[in-house]
Amino acid sequence: MTEEKLKALIREIADFPKKGILFKDITPLLENGAAFQSCIVLLADRIKALKPTKLVGIESRGFIFAAALSHYLKLGLVLARKTGKLPSKTFKQTYQLEYGTDEIEIHVDSLSKKDSVVIIDDVLATGGTALGAVSLCNQSGAKVLGILSLIELEFLNGRKVLASVPVYSLFKY
Repeated sequence: MTEEKLKALIREIADFPKKGILFKDITPLLENGAAFQSCIVLLADRIKALKPTKLVGIESRGFIFAAALSHYLKLGLVLARKTGKLPSKTFKQTYQLEYGTDEIEIHVDSLSKKDSVVIIDDVLATGGTALGAVSLCNQSGAKVLGILSLIELEFLNGRKVLASVPVYSLFKY
């Protein structure tokens, strides 16, 4: 399936989750098996030459793409979760949101200095969450090869926040 046909499956919902936001709804793409499969192949093509040892998926919709890519590329998957969701010892990172802060964590034994990773999320917006994930990977000693997202909202300048890390995305708005 072409990138144009895949992008056409992403619908825009005005004023969701609040007035003034034009939400990019990926559920029609996910509900179409052939489209989702094509999407994973196209995303994998963007990063396989980097030769990561593991992928890091950001909670929660990043897990969808990271798990499928992990399976497709036969790589381990590390979960970057919101605080308090992981049962073992963690690295924790506070990051900036558009209107406040949040925290994510990874297990301290999930990555090591032997690992090189690509961080996966569904949307790159302001870059705060991705930057938090980069920091977690750095704390573990892993090398961050890049950030991969299905959608990049260019007008929010997330790529600039991540200037030291290559950014790959399938669709740009």
